[in-house]
Amino acid sequence: MKKWLAALSAIFLLTACGANNDDNKSSNGKGEDFEKITFVLDWTPNTNHTGLYVAREKGYFAEEGLDVDIIMPGDAGADQLIASGKADFGISYQEGITQARVQDVPLVSIAAVIQHNTSGFASPAEKNITSPKDFAGKTYGGWGSPVEASVIDSLMKIDNADVNDVSIMNIGDTDFFTAVQRDVDFTWIYYGWTGVEAELRGEDINMVYLTDYTEKLDYYTPVLATNEKMIAEQPEAVRAFVKAAEKGYKFAINNPSEAADILLEAAPDLDEELVKKSQEWLAPRYQDDAANWGEQKLSVWENYAEWMFENELLDKPLEADKAFTNEFLPNEGGK
Repeated sequence: MKKWLAALSAIFLLTACGANNDDNKSSNGKGEDFEKITFVLDWTPNTNHTGLYVAREKGYFAEEGLDVDIIMPGDAGADQLIASGKADFGISYQEGITQARVQDVPLVSIAAVIQHNTSGFASPAEKNITSPKDFAGKTYGGWGSPVEASVIDSLMKIDNADVNDVSIMNIGDTDFFTAVQRDVDFTWIYYGWTGVEAELRGEDINMVYLTDYTEKLDYYTPVLATNEKMIAEQPEAVRAFVKAAEKGYKFAINNPSEAADILLEAAPDLDEELVKKSQEWLAPRYQDDAANWGEQKLSVWENYAEWMFENELLDKPLEADKAFTNEFLPNEGGK
């Protein structure tokens, strides 16, 4: 975590946020100026991102006067690029923004892509891991973050079990299906992609969802993010971007098959069957029980930050009301 934060701080200090307004304009060849916007993904294109590709393909960004370039994060990472101003917007997570803001890195969440945390600990059905107490005596494969051990510990305590009975292994970027064929019994996945892929493969898995055990782990993951400078100096561009993105995600909610086709056209290397099935699974979950797509609650930000602080994952409490805003959502206009 410290390595990540150090890199983020260094990029923020060394890079000037924003650019000359004249350099941020492009033309459509008809004399109309469009504001050039760079959006950075968190990973390779997937169904968390579909609304953005829809907004670009359907002309929703253009309707708002924006020329949006969707890029991959590279080695720097999405949060670092957003915070430094090298990207205007991007995909982030409540976890990362919370960690960044307590280190005075000015990331801000401007919309929740999905309303509820759909992640959990997955394992092949034959491992018989159906609750946190079943983690005992098993090996967990993760990416080496302190958050992982704390989440496992929290769930196991609720289930009257001890995290010290779990062997934790760093498997890096190894995918779930490869990992559980080796020395790992369970890993942390998003069901909307890896769980759906397991269904298509005909592989039975058990899921221990975080939200089944505590509301403090029902946080926003992923989110759309920008930086404080963008909000302060170009609020109309932020408002225009969020408006177009909302239209894109609402289209994906109502037309999952066509939205999947748009994503596949933009990223033809993706597995068509997986994209179609994942899009169908995610469509009702983008907005879920929220009044409007993208809205965020202060209580969700407070709950997760309190959990992180209690588990010594933050150096100080989070000013939760500064970490997100609903101001730019078309149907909101406030926190």
